[in-house]
Amino acid sequence: MLRLSLSAVALLTASAAAAQQPVLTVYAYDSFTSEWGPGPQVEAAFEAECGCDLQLIGAGDGAALLSRLRLEGPNTQADVVLGLDTTLTAMARETGLFAPHGITPEGLTLPVDWDDADFLPFDWGYFAFVHDTTTLPNPPESLAELAASDISVVIQDPRSSTPGLGLLMWVKSVYGDEAPAFWEALAPQIVTVTAGWSEAYGMFLEGEADMVLSYTTSPAYHLIAEEDDSKAAAAFDEGHYMQIEVAGKLASTDQPELADRFLAFMLSPAFQEIIPTTNWMYPAALPAGALPEGFERMITPATALHLPSEEVPALRDEALAEWLAALAR
Repeated sequence: MLRLSLSAVALLTASAAAAQQPVLTVYAYDSFTSEWGPGPQVEAAFEAECGCDLQLIGAGDGAALLSRLRLEGPNTQADVVLGLDTTLTAMARETGLFAPHGITPEGLTLPVDWDDADFLPFDWGYFAFVHDTTTLPNPPESLAELAASDISVVIQDPRSSTPGLGLLMWVKSVYGDEAPAFWEALAPQIVTVTAGWSEAYGMFLEGEADMVLSYTTSPAYHLIAEEDDSKAAAAFDEGHYMQIEVAGKLASTDQPELADRFLAFMLSPAFQEIIPTTNWMYPAALPAGALPEGFERMITPATALHLPSEEVPALRDEALAEWLAALAR
């Protein structure tokens, strides 16, 4: 009886201590919070130093995060949103839901300069079409060759997915006013359009398409984690569109200091060293020499394409209309 009573007291004490911990709620995209994504390691590392309860909540793919925030408005439970990218930051800023981060980032290793008062980067990469070299040994060498081929592809919906929106900007950067002709040529080869990256990549691995829209660094997962060098990203002559993923603090947070600590932690080695082998992207603040062995085998685009974030909203509506019209035929 005494042993049972002592156990009950210990349990109540632990529960009371947990209840006193401040809670920081971070919305992120699903693959970030998954058991194989960065989420579990990031949560353990931050909680080890913050004396808090970090709650990571998956909210669909990157573009779906912004849609959810718009619906929830200032009543959102999120203190921080992690997983938007530079195709969305201008639209996110227009919501008025974000607060300035007040951090001067040091040690950034992005291939571009960074100056944004509301959003901080945590990783980056280049979009690419990934293929299996055993079933497609001679992939197309350009967007034009892809559209002129009979190669099947899986892509993501630009209304819910940042890779999907990134492909729209990639095509628009290369083709400009001729983008509708590209989409009309490619449309018969599109097996399906998924809501997010995870579903599309899963379909590719199950053999349902020859190529999938992903990243130049995606083959690093197969090479490092599976010792499988059969997956590769096709290098395209026109160049590859760059994605920079960011996080921002909500103006409505009741944990502003804790949110600031998390954003600062995001740029520390403890967070950045988790990224390469869980998110399979380039960290935003880690030297190339610190990347795991295998990343040096990833292709480096000859041309990096990247539109300023403030130019994206005007192009997005036009590009989305072109994409929808081509796929509806």
